[in-house]
Amino acid sequence: MLPNGMQNPPASVQRVPMSSVSFPLGPSPLPSAYLTRLLAIPARSNSKDGLGHAIQLGYPYIHGRFQRGRIMAIFMDRHDLAGTTAADVAEAHRKDLDIQDRYGVKFLTYWFDQRRGTAFCLMDAPDMETAQCVHREAHGFVAGEVVEVSLSAVEAFLGRIHDPETLPGQSSAEMDAGHRAILFTDIVGSTEMTSRLGDRMAIELVRAHDAVVRRCLSQASGREVKHTGDGIMATFTSITAAVDCAIAIQKEFERYNQGNPEPIHIRIGLDCGEPVEDSNDLFGSTVQLAARLCAAASTDQVLVSESIFREYGAADLFTRATRRRLKGFAKPVLIFQCDWTKAGAQQSSSHTA
Repeated sequence: MLPNGMQNPPASVQRVPMSSVSFPLGPSPLPSAYLTRLLAIPARSNSKDGLGHAIQLGYPYIHGRFQRGRIMAIFMDRHDLAGTTAADVAEAHRKDLDIQDRYGVKFLTYWFDQRRGTAFCLMDAPDMETAQCVHREAHGFVAGEVVEVSLSAVEAFLGRIHDPETLPGQSSAEMDAGHRAILFTDIVGSTEMTSRLGDRMAIELVRAHDAVVRRCLSQASGREVKHTGDGIMATFTSITAAVDCAIAIQKEFERYNQGNPEPIHIRIGLDCGEPVEDSNDLFGSTVQLAARLCAAASTDQVLVSESIFREYGAADLFTRATRRRLKGFAKPVLIFQCDWTKAGAQQSSSHTA
């Protein structure tokens, strides 16, 4: 029974068969074209590419909960706090927690990137305006941007949806920055492979791909966000780890192909960014660019964005900087190719310097 005697959920919150649900991990029942959008669903019930569309396609309502007869939504906001310390932000979070009950809001956790001067709060609230009222009264740090998000997507990308336990000797102010590198892999020629070898053999090759990629992710502290059917989407807290993982993946497939009659060739794309930027999606433009770079890569290539190139720090590893027009981007995008074949000694020297 729903609150206030409601017999049925609103039209935008219809029940769906749970047997069809595999979000956020595991094989997806959706076509690959939907993945980028649905992983960062903006949760607009009247949006065809947001919550309403996800429900039509068989996904459960996971963005909010009922409280006092209304749906409580999950929001993430972005604060520009240049010059603020981690201790200052930790204290502001504590003040939010002190008065949140007055507004029916629950602050779940936050991330702070002192180098970039940005903070991100995750909260359960009736609406974004009410959430900002808490910030305004508690400390005055009102957010510049607020987006509605899915808890499952936040956990998949960022690894947590609650404040982490403080470890012995660790300050409560030592928080994850929230900045992430996003990596996509894609099996080259998967459609042709399936038609030539048949479904059963093609599935075995996808499983081999998954095993190689997941082993490299584990070694590089990467987190799998989603299986796309022909590849894997992953996230990293470290840009260096993400690039090194991409290199390791390609080298592992090079070794694999030397001893197998049916080789597997893949392409990889990487970008990095903050959870809330200038779009309505969680890591929206970062996910989109990483996916487009993967799609634009040739066989056995690793393509990275300008942001990855600048933050990685080993310029000699990247070649052939070009500007290309990519779907969904108004201006040509500067793309760098990672020459993973010569990575090794260069990698070690750059990381120990």
